[in-house]
Amino acid sequence: MDTLTAVDTLSALAQPSRLQIFRLLVKHSPAGLAAGKIANDLGVRHNTLSTHVAILTRAGLLRSERNGRSIIYSVNPQGIKSLLAYLVEDCCNGQPELCTPMASEPKQPGRSKRVAG
Repeated sequence: MDTLTAVDTLSALAQPSRLQIFRLLVKHSPAGLAAGKIANDLGVRHNTLSTHVAILTRAGLLRSERNGRSIIYSVNPQGIKSLLAYLVEDCCNGQPELCTPMASEPKQPGRSKRVAG
């Protein structure tokens, strides 16, 4: 991943509704959720949701699949792996394996519930 792609990907996540959508889909990975379920769970209008998931999909963070009349959105694991690899590739004096335990660390209280006002 190059710097401009990383900036575009981070920009896609740098909006409260899109970050909530992404985090919801991470929780429901790998199966994903139907667009209507995402909209209902987050209280987002369907046309607004469509714009947000399009931005996240173009950034390589989501993928979609038609299932009958529904569109199922899910996290694109390769997209997030590429972003994380880019962010930590020079970590700890060239030892990115030292950053590996981050995913297994306990959540910090109150961090995931913060909503911009």
